[in-house]
Amino acid sequence: MATRQKAAGSPGAFILLGPPGAGKGTQAKELARRCGIPQIATGDILREAVRRETPLGLEAKAVMARGELVSDDMVCAIVEQRIKQEDCKNGFILDGFPRTMAQAERLDQILTAAGWGRPKVIYLAVGMEERMRRLAGRRGCKVCGRIYNIYDRPPRLEGRCDDDGSELTRRHDDSREAVVRARFEAYEKETAPLVRYYRRSGKVHRVDGKLSLEQVTREVLKLCRAYDHMQSKGRA
Repeated sequence: MATRQKAAGSPGAFILLGPPGAGKGTQAKELARRCGIPQIATGDILREAVRRETPLGLEAKAVMARGELVSDDMVCAIVEQRIKQEDCKNGFILDGFPRTMAQAERLDQILTAAGWGRPKVIYLAVGMEERMRRLAGRRGCKVCGRIYNIYDRPPRLEGRCDDDGSELTRRHDDSREAVVRARFEAYEKETAPLVRYYRRSGKVHRVDGKLSLEQVTREVLKLCRAYDHMQSKGRA
């Protein structure tokens, strides 16, 4: 199938890669806001599928009720359904997906079949010490989901969301060092190889995740424009 002819300036299919604490969720939200395309976080769409009781959602609910992990096939199927929705017609940002090689290989098939072609892969590189500091300072709004950091992006009023005044909370798995280290180990084992996988085909662009939120966003948007330029030349 030929690659989908996007409207001029439309971003396309994005993947944000990086270890826990690299700022993927924060950057995905900012990129989605500026580009007018949806952020797709697998945890969110899985919960939404369960809430709406779609066929896949009911299947996933039964699996989770048994205390089992949702399979790669099921997660990929839910992502495939999500990117077919109308709000994804000009592009989307995959946040937290793919996580494994099996998911990455299946995603390539999904994107090719849907006419998206190669995804734009951005790797946010952040060292261990900085990641630990960020996770220790991360806080989230219970209502709107906005993310803050008490060290780098504190709210105007301590402990309260700037947007709706709701209480800010700390994720349970950010507060326990053993859990944080287990997440890093899982990343190194399963997700870090994805960087090598995409790099082999020349599809990874590294961004220094230690920069400020605005600086990282500028770098990512610069890559967007570079991709659009290359694709426009390819269509000429």
